[in-house]
Amino acid sequence: MSRRTDVLIVGASAAGLATAEALRRQGFRGAITMLGAEPHLPYDRPPLSKQILSGAWRPERTLLRAPRMLAELQVDLVLGHRALALDVAGRTVRSTAGLFTATEAVVIATGATPRTLPTVPGLRGVHVLRTLDDALALRAELTPGGSDPARPRVVVVGEGVLGTEIAATTRQLGTDVTVAGPLSAPMVTQLGEFAAARLAELHASRGVRLRLGAGVAGLTDRDGAVTGVTLRTDETLPADVVVVAIGAGPATDWLAGSGLTLADGVVCDDSCRAAAGVYAVGDVARWHDRDANAPVRLENRTHAAEQAGVVAANIVGADRVYRPIPYFWTDQFDTKIQVHGTITPDARVAVVDGDPATGRFVARYERNGAITAVLGWNMPKQARVHREHLVTARRPHIESRTPAHSP
Repeated sequence: MSRRTDVLIVGASAAGLATAEALRRQGFRGAITMLGAEPHLPYDRPPLSKQILSGAWRPERTLLRAPRMLAELQVDLVLGHRALALDVAGRTVRSTAGLFTATEAVVIATGATPRTLPTVPGLRGVHVLRTLDDALALRAELTPGGSDPARPRVVVVGEGVLGTEIAATTRQLGTDVTVAGPLSAPMVTQLGEFAAARLAELHASRGVRLRLGAGVAGLTDRDGAVTGVTLRTDETLPADVVVVAIGAGPATDWLAGSGLTLADGVVCDDSCRAAAGVYAVGDVARWHDRDANAPVRLENRTHAAEQAGVVAANIVGADRVYRPIPYFWTDQFDTKIQVHGTITPDARVAVVDGDPATGRFVARYERNGAITAVLGWNMPKQARVHREHLVTARRPHIESRTPAHSP
């Protein structure tokens, strides 16, 4: 089977859908096809480690748009089919559903693939969490049915955003939870030592065991099921369920041999253009950041939507540069943490609003006399106010070299 379309979006998650919506908002009336590897309609991923894992939401609540709204968007959704290869010159994608040729643009929005540990193939009790099906499978193991009320012992391998969110959610289910990882404190890479120490206190106060500062050497098993996690200190943490949350790599395997530059993502210019008529957006894109003067790849929901708007504008004839202020948030237990900008290890930190002792504060980070980040801890409105100082200190986060042309 071979199909032609005007714009082909490879990837049917947040970044892909945001690109299609931005194209329609900007007046694009051509045919749009969206190819997605999963069988589900586009859904949101942040709730997977919280509301879906806890059982607070039914799966359909994660849908980014209702089916009626998707129909109004007039996008041809081809779901449950993977992209296999890209011919850049012909803007043709070979997939499990056949060939798709785009007359105007191909947008790569294939996201990322979770990293895993080397394990025995088919080992029961070992999970990753990237997709809706991953979240539902993990929840099924955390909430056993029948007359036995016992919950499994859980070890989360990875002390980053996803690992700590999973630990918080599973602990709130009444499960015995341990977090293991090589870093000194949970989310220390993203939050810096000041806030990471407070996050460690929060988890410990809620009964999460932290075994940090030592990497994982491997897993133990018996009769085809995981039994523990062995640290590089030779300590073995008993486990009935292991969740591996050690980051994700950009989903670019299908682009090998395409001629695109692949290096921790699809390498793009500052307009998110990887080649003539080929763009990348979301977790898979590694674009040239003018402020850092270096290639950057970000994995967060807000970034995907903002970047999609720039890509869509460029497809319809603008010449826009993507210059974001990085942003992410995480909800753990009763705490909401928001970070605007980038926290570097050498940044000076000062509390500028609230008080850490009360569990509500805003911290500002500076490096070489310049504001680099603002962190809000249960103070979202105040964090947004202080973010304006960060905006003022930088040039506009999305700038046009020339006015956008009408489609």
